[in-house]
Amino acid sequence: MNFKEKILSYMKEEAYKPLTFHELLQEFEIESSMKKELLRALNELEDEGSIIFTRSQRYGIPEKMNLIAGTLDGNQKGFAFLRPDNKDISDIFISPVDMNGAMHGDRVIVRPMKTTEEVKSPEGKVIRILERANEYVIGTFQKSKNFGFVVPDDKKIAFDIFIPGDEFNGAKTNEKVNVKITEWPDKRKNPEGKIVEIIGDIEDTRTHIEAVLLDRKVRQVFPEDVIKEAIRVSSEGIHEQEYKRRKDLRDLNIITIDGEDAKDLDDAVYVEKINDDEYMLGVHIADVTHYVKEGRSLDKEALKRATSIYISDRVIPMLPKELSNGVCSLNPGEDKLTLSVEMIINKEGKVTDYKIFESILKNRYRMTYTDVSEILENNDEELSEKYKEILPMLKNMEELSLILRRKRELRGAIDFEFPETKIITDETGKATDVTKYERRVSNKIIEEFMLACNETVAEHYYWLNMPFVYRIHEDPDEEKMHEFSILIHNLGYALKGSNEVHPRELQQLLLKIKGKKEESLINNMMLRSLRKAIYSPESSEHFGLAAQYYCHFTSPIRRYPDLQIHRIIKGQLNGKLSEDDYHRLSERTAIVAEQSSKMERIADEIERDVDKIKIAEYMSDKIGEKYSGVISGVTSFGVFVELENTVEGLVHISNMVDDFYIFDNEKRELFGQTSRKVYRIGEDVKVKVLNVSIAKAEIDFVFISNFTEVKMNEEKDLIEV
Repeated sequence: MNFKEKILSYMKEEAYKPLTFHELLQEFEIESSMKKELLRALNELEDEGSIIFTRSQRYGIPEKMNLIAGTLDGNQKGFAFLRPDNKDISDIFISPVDMNGAMHGDRVIVRPMKTTEEVKSPEGKVIRILERANEYVIGTFQKSKNFGFVVPDDKKIAFDIFIPGDEFNGAKTNEKVNVKITEWPDKRKNPEGKIVEIIGDIEDTRTHIEAVLLDRKVRQVFPEDVIKEAIRVSSEGIHEQEYKRRKDLRDLNIITIDGEDAKDLDDAVYVEKINDDEYMLGVHIADVTHYVKEGRSLDKEALKRATSIYISDRVIPMLPKELSNGVCSLNPGEDKLTLSVEMIINKEGKVTDYKIFESILKNRYRMTYTDVSEILENNDEELSEKYKEILPMLKNMEELSLILRRKRELRGAIDFEFPETKIITDETGKATDVTKYERRVSNKIIEEFMLACNETVAEHYYWLNMPFVYRIHEDPDEEKMHEFSILIHNLGYALKGSNEVHPRELQQLLLKIKGKKEESLINNMMLRSLRKAIYSPESSEHFGLAAQYYCHFTSPIRRYPDLQIHRIIKGQLNGKLSEDDYHRLSERTAIVAEQSSKMERIADEIERDVDKIKIAEYMSDKIGEKYSGVISGVTSFGVFVELENTVEGLVHISNMVDDFYIFDNEKRELFGQTSRKVYRIGEDVKVKVLNVSIAKAEIDFVFISNFTEVKMNEEKDLIEV
């Protein structure tokens, strides 16, 4: 237990009463020479919100003083909710008058006030701001003669930011800018700031994408020392000793299967049918740790990023291209260092034996998902001839993947079949089409092989009782599952009445809706109802996969957790882990899990926001065009409609002019007071594009055939996308 933990443990004792600094010196019997160490520890605990320093100059635990530390989740109307650090404490409502200059995202100390039965949510008042979240704010500049305002992109920031006339720095009205806040808000005035960067004109799509990346503080450029290290390690070549000590797999027909545009090839596969009852599956992963050493510049930068970010017109990699696309990537015809897992799998899909070892290989064929699918699905003659050397193996791969898939289905793993959105861009980056991205047979082969490998590795190191980074997925929240049950009930489906839902029950629902018009809709609703998978130093069941043990081992070029467990595995394989290493790794895996989970969430948000911007760009020249769609959501302010190509837009209630519509929250329906017309999820509708805002990434539809007389020939004009 370190010094900070000792202090915190002592203060949490029931008998503890707030003490001054000098009283704590006496209690801990600390000599004068150690005063600075105690003060440093107390200051760090105070900054974290773990303890509080009172006006009477005493230290104590917030909860013991009826105070709660947490993060503010703001609202554009000025109020906020405190999301407490202690997850056992309910969220606390903070009215605008009780914000005391705090803003969305700030870490604060709150004093709870009203907790009576009449109050739906406990209320509180901000008494201290621990950490500001918005030193820089992205927004749109509006200029007046002697001053200006920046309207934040983040609607949860309730204030426009006042800009004095001498702080414009050349910005013009309707330019997207980055503002540094120089004075924080109070009850009488807005925050004040100065413009530090002009991002671009709001009419330019690239401006909004850059704003998203800036707002999330994405590290787009690698520091110079990182680039230098990447160039140096990538030019070293493979030392002779590596050929001697690793298992040589260069004679095997090992292949990669990836997308056409992929450049970071980190997984290769090989399958051999041993007999009628057994297969040997080899999964071979780039040995990135050979080049990225813990604690060096490359490694520190990789952990800060923790993941590569894939957006429609570029990749923001975790590692410099010298590694991600070069020395680490399993490019065809080149000797590459790898970490391998070879599994013997029987016809029931059970792994009966396996080996984990360091290896060296040569990728024989750089296959694409499209080519492999065309061979296996359509018996493409030209491709079959081109790849005749590995054609039997490709068929064995398909056989084995079906066996593994069947095994997962039997245990109840949830397999979402909804199509992903694929955005096509031209050479300038402009969105030219939005289509569905299909998971074909080749995608499913690789998916099954990676799942089997990840489970095998996770279980092996769990039973070795080693520090590790696991991928876990907690059971669903009961309230969200109840809400999901209501939604699907309105579509004619049901879950069993039990509070605890087994993944098998959700899997069976997905099988029932397969091929039906509501399939994509229910898939998406179910996904939103489940918790998000995270990384953890502790093993726990993965609900969605119905797996007892799971980790991410197969993508160390683009995910830091994979890189970290590769280090642990190599240390164990080579007998290089001491007792001190175990203790250090226990702390390290906790840090990696937390940072990787955090950065994964940010990457997901960025990818989602950029997709919305690019989809709006694609739809921007389609105002007035008509489409068929399905209702994907119903709210008090309107109806969301999804088109066949996955584009989603809103029919705002203000544009539903044929009647006065009332929202039924329980049934998630809008119904007309006079016409009794009902709009519910899953219903087929016809819409026209009314308006598109690239700046807001919003698409507005209006219903056509239900509200106005539409001639038969107009109905024929409906665009099937």
